[in-house]
Amino acid sequence: MPLPIVLVPGIGDDERKVRMLAARVEKAGRRPLAIAPQPSDGTVSIETLAQLLSERIDAALGAEAPFDLFGFSMGGIVSRCYLQQMGGLARVRRFVTLATPHRGTWLAFRYPSLPAVQQMRPSSAFLTALNDEMHLLEQIAFTSLWSPLDLTIMPASSSALPVGRSLRVISPWHGTLLYDPNVLRQAMAALNGELRNAKPSPNGGAASGAA
Repeated sequence: MPLPIVLVPGIGDDERKVRMLAARVEKAGRRPLAIAPQPSDGTVSIETLAQLLSERIDAALGAEAPFDLFGFSMGGIVSRCYLQQMGGLARVRRFVTLATPHRGTWLAFRYPSLPAVQQMRPSSAFLTALNDEMHLLEQIAFTSLWSPLDLTIMPASSSALPVGRSLRVISPWHGTLLYDPNVLRQAMAALNGELRNAKPSPNGGAASGAA
């Protein structure tokens, strides 16, 4: 039986942000479970949001059932915290991120008073610790999707990690990525293990594939 797919949106989002992807998940015969830990406005730490994500997954699926995981923007960082620091790797088969600031974004310096945003600055203590253990993601099928036209994740290549597989998608505007049919198609292909264009990420850099 196909595994459910947990969908985690980003900063300032609620479950409505992933509704179009959820519809594609349902059309593919799989169960979507959209979870947007709150508050998602950056006023609480990523660890707090990851703990809330863990609790809601357990409440919806039980404490041991396997699933696939998708994270958009900050939702990908929250998901990585859950996977790498809270035991989630034992349950997840495939993990896909879209426009996630894995190595930070310079835009985070515009909001110095928000804890979660501070954690998404390049070379923050939080991201440094998380990325020191990025090799843990090699235990599962991990794919990072990113757009070179993303002006929220700066530099845009921060959304690709040198582990797993990465795919460059050509789509403008960070906030509209989840409404782009091509991006949704690529995300769904990655979640189903059907992605053809992604390339293994070389050590120290991000690979790209034609979208």
